[in-house]
Amino acid sequence: MIKIAIYGKGGIGKSTTASNLSAALSQLGMKVMQIGCDPKSDSTKALMGGKAIPTVLDRIREKGVEQVRMEDIVFRGFNGILCVEAGGPTPGIGCAGRGIITAFQLLEELGAYREFNPDVVLYDVLGDVVCGGFAMPIREGYADKVFVVTSGEMMALYAASNIVSAVRKFENRGYARMGGVILNKRNVEDEDELVMKAVKEMDSELIYTVPRDKAVQQSEQLGKTVIEALPESEMSGHYRALAKKVLEVCGCELL
Repeated sequence: MIKIAIYGKGGIGKSTTASNLSAALSQLGMKVMQIGCDPKSDSTKALMGGKAIPTVLDRIREKGVEQVRMEDIVFRGFNGILCVEAGGPTPGIGCAGRGIITAFQLLEELGAYREFNPDVVLYDVLGDVVCGGFAMPIREGYADKVFVVTSGEMMALYAASNIVSAVRKFENRGYARMGGVILNKRNVEDEDELVMKAVKEMDSELIYTVPRDKAVQQSEQLGKTVIEALPESEMSGHYRALAKKVLEVCGCELL
């Protein structure tokens, strides 16, 4: 089982990248589980036909933790991808990162990984703040590799630098290791040069550049990934190439 964490600043296309990556991996014959670790709980929406699924925290609030069952929190989406959303606290109350911790603990208690036996588990994690629950995939040994999605915008690069720094601090403890940086282009002036310079300063590697393409917006309007909505498009080809590159970085041969 390969465990991958996708981090990045909110609003730069991280979840879009993660969902299309999951879709592409599933078409390579892999059984994929995607776990959304963002209080917005929209990570898996494009894999579920545009519909939001109940979150782990929602179910716990409704039923009580001891009454929650696997079918309450794990849903099958496009091409059989297993979808989970950690969820967030009631607005204004509690810690957003706590939802991630609670979700991970419940999935383990229910034996989700044993029952579904996924080839790839992909954690889609908000990277604006790398603390508490948001750092859990890095520091608790859940992920093997961390990939950071960024654009050439200054705040996105700043967040990316913080994430890489956090991963580096935990690498010597046997936790997740950096897999590299993914550029999700926003057509910022001199974007390639800005990102290459920043990645070099992070002492990391740019593993793939995803171009900006209207196919993404067209697919999202249909509630789907590009892989599902426009499988023959150039953009689908990019996401498939990204999936193969991620597997290569993880040292995995295609099944």
